Amino acid sequence: MSALTASVQDQTRPGKLTVSFRLLLSLYLIIPLCLALQLLDTGLWQSYLKTHLPSSPNHFLLFQILFGTPHIIASAVLLVSNGDYWQHYQRKIVLMTIALAAFFGIGSLFIPYKAFYILVATWTVLHVLKQQHGVARGVCRLPAWAYHLLLGLSVTAGIFIYIGIFLKNSLDVQQTEWLQHLIAGLCVGLIGSALLCQRYVKTTFGKGFLWANVLLILSSFYLYAQQYYFLAILVPRLVHDVTAYIFYVTHDYNKHHQQPQNALYRLSKACQLPIVVVLPALSFALAFVLQAYGDFWISQLTEFFFGVEIRKVITIGLIGYLGLMHYYTESFTWKQDSPYRQFIGFS
Repeated sequence: MSALTASVQDQTRPGKLTVSFRLLLSLYLIIPLCLALQLLDTGLWQSYLKTHLPSSPNHFLLFQILFGTPHIIASAVLLVSNGDYWQHYQRKIVLMTIALAAFFGIGSLFIPYKAFYILVATWTVLHVLKQQHGVARGVCRLPAWAYHLLLGLSVTAGIFIYIGIFLKNSLDVQQTEWLQHLIAGLCVGLIGSALLCQRYVKTTFGKGFLWANVLLILSSFYLYAQQYYFLAILVPRLVHDVTAYIFYVTHDYNKHHQQPQNALYRLSKACQLPIVVVLPALSFALAFVLQAYGDFWISQLTEFFFGVEIRKVITIGLIGYLGLMHYYTESFTWKQDSPYRQFIGFS
């Protein structure tokens, strides 16, 4: 949903679900919760969490099943299960698939791993933060320059935080210090820019959204500087993923609740499953199967039929591809003129 610019005037017809801005804003309560955990751990728990939590939520299979992979799978299911959407975007998807295969296939021969990593990290952070700023823009009603200023500072700081966390073992003490000073400078600039831009926001609720996105970066930086890497990644990840699910479920309810438009919802209607649980249940189930068993099954099959054990085909190959395609397709599937948007309204 990185292309999304939500609007309180963009309403659906009566009787359909709308996306609640208050619900979206409430997701940012993860920020004080994680800060409270860090303070409690430092003051009372002798840094137990800091010692035992991994450097990233991705290292927990349970976390990937709950947050990382499901919303990526859900966006793919939403796209391919609706024939009209697939036909509308098929050419773009095929061309991007070819481009990704060529880039990673040929590029892997001469582009260093770290360069690949930084490119993917940049795309990841841009995708996450552009979604959140796009949602907030509809409430804040910021001028274009103000929106791009806040987004640019947030994304730049977010990229360096991401690099600081995931490449920390490749950085020496001085490099880490320089990186943290750079991020601190960007955060100061972000705060100053938010103070400048908030005069264009007419409502207290809109200012709350503006500062929630600022705090998303500030809290991640603080937790990173305190070496609570898991919490630093958890904050933006949870807000982003749950926001996406709210849109997906709202879309599917509005599109299919009167008359199912595809085989998935015709089957769910026959099974008397509520529409709001179909996409989450399916994507969570697929995420669990792929993450927990996909690599093992593929390696066993390739070894049985070809005598060669191929590792990480699912977790790196398939899920990696779906993730990159998710970043790409979400940049245009939720734009104002997209067929998706006729089934989304806001309140």
